[in-house]
Amino acid sequence: MNFYGVDLNLLAAFDALMDERNVTRAAVRVGVSQPAMSAALSRLRNLFADPLFLRSADGLLPTQRARDLAEPIAQALRQIQAAVLPRPQFDPATASFTFNLGLYDYPAMVLLPALVEALRLQAPGASLNVHAVRGRDSAVDLLDAGSIDAAVGVPPTQHDGRILTRPILQDEFVTIVRRGHPQACHGMDLETYLALSHVLVSPEGDRHGLVDQALAQLGRRRHLAVTLPQLFAVPALVARTDMAATLLRRVALHSAGHQQLAIFAPPVALQPIAFHLVWHRRGDAHPAQQWLRELIADQAQSL
Repeated sequence: MNFYGVDLNLLAAFDALMDERNVTRAAVRVGVSQPAMSAALSRLRNLFADPLFLRSADGLLPTQRARDLAEPIAQALRQIQAAVLPRPQFDPATASFTFNLGLYDYPAMVLLPALVEALRLQAPGASLNVHAVRGRDSAVDLLDAGSIDAAVGVPPTQHDGRILTRPILQDEFVTIVRRGHPQACHGMDLETYLALSHVLVSPEGDRHGLVDQALAQLGRRRHLAVTLPQLFAVPALVARTDMAATLLRRVALHSAGHQQLAIFAPPVALQPIAFHLVWHRRGDAHPAQQWLRELIADQAQSL
């Protein structure tokens, strides 16, 4: 390959195809016709001696060669853009913009109030649209579709250059029962824990959570009495029954009736859970989005 003979427009076309996974949308993004984008894809395939993108029911599926090329090409284009184009100024105090944020239940309860207050003070012209995120990779789908600008939740399972993540928040597990529970008056050892009936939060209906995995390594099992998808319904349920639940500490402390709960360290080893800020590479350099991502990270850090 003669590097000096490479048309840099082809790299911009590749970057758009990698992000959009659709020839028509990539053409709109780059500002060319759909046939021109198809022709660019053909030239890219010849240039790299690889199909690069395969058609599927979900759009264009990048090959491994395309995935390997994605981040180096994107980084090179960002450097060219920074050198050629003046950096736009962004003043949150005077700007008017709308930000679409995907949130899992946990950050919606724990982080959102502080974020909204910070926005009100620092960017009074900003609007925030919050979108519910359920499955682990549903944030990636929303980012790919352009429905959200960023999300806060557990890190996705999909790893390639188009999706960027940053850990911003961590929490540890606790076990809760109602205050005055007769079986837990002397603490929460493993035998006491296993003698109780339990509530499991499972957004996708799985009846084998992290606690059950840890217990299985010990050759033990617990009795699951209730499985439900709503995280913040659990403290109220536990407070009015003799059941126990193992969940994140801030969920218990942010619940309306947390004074009715007794909180213990779980009798099995559980690693803390990290929540990540997740965004699409197409918005990585956008000044308003950069500012808001930093604001989200700052508010998470303050917790």
